Amino acid sequence: MVILHVKRGDESHFLFSAGVQEAVDVLVRDITAIFNGRLKVGRICAEMAELAEHGVTLPPNMQGLTDEQLVDLKLKDEWEDKCVPSGGAVFKKDDIGRRNGHAPNEKMKAVLLKTVDEAKALISKKQVEVNVCVTMAMVKEALAQLRGAVMIAYPMGLPPHDPIRMELEDREDLSGTQASLQVLEESECQLWWAAKEMQRGKKLQDYIGKNDKTKLVVKIQKKGQGAPAREPLVTNEQHKQMMLHYYRRQEELKKLEEADDDSYMDSEWSDRQALKRQFQGLTNIKWGPR
Repeated sequence: MVILHVKRGDESHFLFSAGVQEAVDVLVRDITAIFNGRLKVGRICAEMAELAEHGVTLPPNMQGLTDEQLVDLKLKDEWEDKCVPSGGAVFKKDDIGRRNGHAPNEKMKAVLLKTVDEAKALISKKQVEVNVCVTMAMVKEALAQLRGAVMIAYPMGLPPHDPIRMELEDREDLSGTQASLQVLEESECQLWWAAKEMQRGKKLQDYIGKNDKTKLVVKIQKKGQGAPAREPLVTNEQHKQMMLHYYRRQEELKKLEEADDDSYMDSEWSDRQALKRQFQGLTNIKWGPR
């Protein structure tokens, strides 16, 4: 299998395996799905950390308002009594007024946070370092773990406006957010390798031949953005090692230069005639006028 190291710009994301007979259209579809799936997992994990800390989100018309404003406007969260965490709630006020403050107890909080860590690890960028390829099945497994943890902590479910529920039901609305700029549309995606766009309608072997024991760095790009920057000839780690080697070599050369210094010959201890003069009583003779 060919290993594709998928990058977006200079940022490394994940490894993907494919056969040389794989069509570029299929590669774009699968890589885009995994790319967007990892983003979804990341968004849910961020929201679940807030869920564990401050409870479910308030209705949109109540978010950001102070307690006095809620009283004046006679607004009440109808989901507050319906979406109670398992084992009872612990009040932890949300200072930004986005969540209702009825957080899960410590046991349920631990379940949520542990699951978040496990889901992140499953699709982490660190998988590249250990040569583990990320698949769509792994993304779905991470989503299933997160869904299960939410069901354990909130058996009655989350309100329909909660972003976690919306993400798990594929109803999220990212318009106007920074997250929307990161999501890629399959129809707008391109794969680049060796400064060449991999054209749809062709196969992977049209670019690399029939060698299926190779590893490629491919960059995923939106149409119209032009060719991505070329990969550097040496990696950051290789550059660090080269600089370290250069520094050590310079230190060695310094020591060698110091070893060749013969100024020590002027020192008293290096005078071969000193012992002879001492026996002859000539050690304290000084020349010149007094």
